[in-house]
Amino acid sequence: MLTLLLVIFALAFAGRLVIFALKAAWGISKLVFTIVLFPVILVGAIILGLVKIALPLLIIGLVISFFVQPRRAV
Repeated sequence: MLTLLLVIFALAFAGRLVIFALKAAWGISKLVFTIVLFPVILVGAIILGLVKIALPLLIIGLVISFFVQPRRAV
């Protein structure tokens, strides 16, 4: 009986760790895309002469950054 209880708790603990890992990976990937990849794409588009694509992307990014408020840590 104690073995069954231990297995149930271990699976619950492992499940919570998996969920935490997925949330952490999602947060890290958003950070990488926002800080690294988006500016690189914009600069690359300007260098390649794709200003007609880079300018709307920049405007959309600016509008989103003005209206989306960062969450405060509790």
